[in-house]
Amino acid sequence: MSELYAVRRTRLRDRAAGAGSTAALISRPANVRYLTGCAPPGAALLLGPDEDVLLCGSPLSGDPSEGRPVEDVRVSVLPTRGADPVVAGADQAVRAGADTLAVEEHHLTVTRHRALTQVAPRLRLTDLACAVEAQRLVKDDDEIACLRIAAEIADQALGELLESILVGRTERHLALELERRLVDHGADGPAFATSVATGPNAGRSGHLPTDRRVEEGDFLSVGLGANYRGYRCEIGRTFVIGTTPSDWQIELYDLVFAAQRAGREALAPGVECREVDRVTRHVLDAAGYGERLGPWTGHGVGLEIDEDPQLSPAAMGKLDACVPVTVEPGVHIPGRGGVRIDDTLVVRPEADGGPELLTITTKELLAL
Repeated sequence: MSELYAVRRTRLRDRAAGAGSTAALISRPANVRYLTGCAPPGAALLLGPDEDVLLCGSPLSGDPSEGRPVEDVRVSVLPTRGADPVVAGADQAVRAGADTLAVEEHHLTVTRHRALTQVAPRLRLTDLACAVEAQRLVKDDDEIACLRIAAEIADQALGELLESILVGRTERHLALELERRLVDHGADGPAFATSVATGPNAGRSGHLPTDRRVEEGDFLSVGLGANYRGYRCEIGRTFVIGTTPSDWQIELYDLVFAAQRAGREALAPGVECREVDRVTRHVLDAAGYGERLGPWTGHGVGLEIDEDPQLSPAAMGKLDACVPVTVEPGVHIPGRGGVRIDDTLVVRPEADGGPELLTITTKELLAL
């Protein structure tokens, strides 16, 4: 694994050198983890002229969610409590002989940027831009393996919940139980705040659980994901509670399912990102529900739950193979509820079987 991280850092170092920088300072947590295997709170990574150093404000905790640094990166714990690892990184770059330092301007605050210029006034700062994010876009086999495990954990947690008694329990209680089950099955924690929505709340994107209790005849929509070794997946499903679904519930569910299927089937290398959104949105538009779909129909996942590419009407660029994305259309009807269906998939060429579905919990409209 050390070799893998070393290759990633070498690629970034070469890019920085090609732009005239003798060192690079990485501060965005997901990027630090991508390059070192570890991301303690507030840490920064210095790719220096002579060595790579992970600067930390406090000793490593050993928490699995932080990861473990690879052996060929030196860990330096700052001696002064409250010191800023980013500022310390700039100072160390100067002492190592660097005259130009590439930084992630899109992540640095104005205050931090000002502090860098004060501690190293002769150091010329350049913008690394989103170079690390660009490297992270296409996942390697190890990353996809972590995403598969994260998806398996999420499927297991959701499957167990569906076998329990749901009527009378609150959205908040069910969300907490799902997050506990994620950890029980090996997750470092939830990939994002778990969403459980019932009755008139069902189908809302990003709904925060309330004390509303599950009732007979409700739609129940659930959105959850597992964080496994830093990699995050996403799954969303909608069910009916206790009774045979009503006609309007069946019709709405079938519509959202058709839209989600269209989006899934559109995933292929070379396809424009906005085309995936267009075919998904078209199904709902034709039925008069287009305005109820959010600003996008999906997004990339990995070390963050919302990465590039974005599957939206204004998205630029095309899909590549080995890029994991979500397809997550939904419709919410105020006062009645709604449906969300969300899967995590990996873009694959047709010769390899097409898009690889990671989240496999049934999409049949079950009555629980």
